[in-house]
Amino acid sequence: MHPNRPRPRLLAWALAAFSRGGDRPPAQERPGAAGAAGTPGFVLDAPDPAPGSLRRGRRRPLLRRPRWLARLGPGLITGAADDDPSGIATYSQAGAAFGYTMLWTLPLAFPLLVAMQTIAARIGRATGRGIAANLRASYPPRAVDAMVALLAVANTCNIAADLAAMADALQLVAGGPSQVYAVAFGVFTLLLQVFASYRRYVRVLKWLTVSLLAYAGVLMVVHVPWGTVAGSLAVPAWRWDREYAQMVAAILGTTISPYLFFWQAAQESENARGEGLRPGTRRARVELARIRLDTVLGMAFSCLIALCIMVAAAATLHAAGATELGSSAAAAAALRPVAGPLAFALFAAGIIGTGLLAVPVLAGSVAYAVAESRAWRAGLRFKLREARGFYGVLGAALLGGVALDFADVNPIKALVWSAVVNAVVSVPIMIVVMRLASDRAVMGAFAISPRLRVVGWLATAAMAAAVACSAALALAG
Repeated sequence: MHPNRPRPRLLAWALAAFSRGGDRPPAQERPGAAGAAGTPGFVLDAPDPAPGSLRRGRRRPLLRRPRWLARLGPGLITGAADDDPSGIATYSQAGAAFGYTMLWTLPLAFPLLVAMQTIAARIGRATGRGIAANLRASYPPRAVDAMVALLAVANTCNIAADLAAMADALQLVAGGPSQVYAVAFGVFTLLLQVFASYRRYVRVLKWLTVSLLAYAGVLMVVHVPWGTVAGSLAVPAWRWDREYAQMVAAILGTTISPYLFFWQAAQESENARGEGLRPGTRRARVELARIRLDTVLGMAFSCLIALCIMVAAAATLHAAGATELGSSAAAAAALRPVAGPLAFALFAAGIIGTGLLAVPVLAGSVAYAVAESRAWRAGLRFKLREARGFYGVLGAALLGGVALDFADVNPIKALVWSAVVNAVVSVPIMIVVMRLASDRAVMGAFAISPRLRVVGWLATAAMAAAVACSAALALAG
């Protein structure tokens, strides 16, 4: 080879490796930088450089994820878990019973949901602790126990309803006993949370968010009057009757759910390994910007899927006169003669996929809340022997949900009523979350801005008004 001709990259890499010698000493024997006391230190063995890196530095991989996509995490998973089988049943029942007249609730709920989840994530990241841990430091123990108990009851009922919906959907597709499927789903979820590594588990949850696209696929195979949809999104159509008010409360309750606050705050804390933010640092600015992006995209995804479900139910079930659904499986089955087998299969697959995503979030949020309120070690990054109390609560919530599935309860009624219970439970939890996020003794320089405070209190007031209106109309008969 001509001496002035540049060497090929692979050859340059091979010559450089050969010049180091074939027998490199182990990592602990290789001399490196001086130690802290000035004595000769040692460095860890570094991997061989990639071809071409000797001249141009570290080579980038051929396929890189966009930077904004790499930042998505707790917000995306939380938003996708918001559309659990309980939410699917609620949105389906709303579309089947009331057609397109309920669509206005989603544009109303979106900014309120973004505000509350941003506040919850900010609490977890800024303080390095979950919501229950901050409550324990700021409120009397009995008040904290009451909040956690409300969350545990609501989540266990929700887990039972979700497992039943998943089992019914699988039975509809494959046949067999639905109760066996419910037990299998519960046990599988428990084993995954206990024995899978945290990073791998989060990666599985991210991939499960793709299952929600099944509901966007349903709209591609049914006829939708998009002009009517646009008008219903822009103009509220309120009706003063009990069923309508209860459905509005159920939609708000399933969209703005308390378990989502605890889960996203706990995930922010766990990802930071309990380390809070320091004011005035670049890291703090980057982390808060990431939280905003992650939360907005995650909640937009959640509300878009909710819109797809409600529109699909209105365009098919309501148009065909199927206004009462006996179960979530019945919602999928009703699509088969109206919209064809593909729409039916997509709807059923979506129930199972979203359930596998949401049930771990429901059980995990209870485990985080109870463990943090008791000052136990909490986190999915710990092994079973390192956080027995945390995993014990997680298992109790899942197995309690499985046990409730053996009760004689109408699945669709259980799903919708679990959403109503979530709405009732949300009000006191939202109040204490807003107080925590506004308290400089807790948040320091990261206390929420006046604008975020206004939207957060508006969300709390809207939830309280929906619950109060629903209760008043129910009492009036």
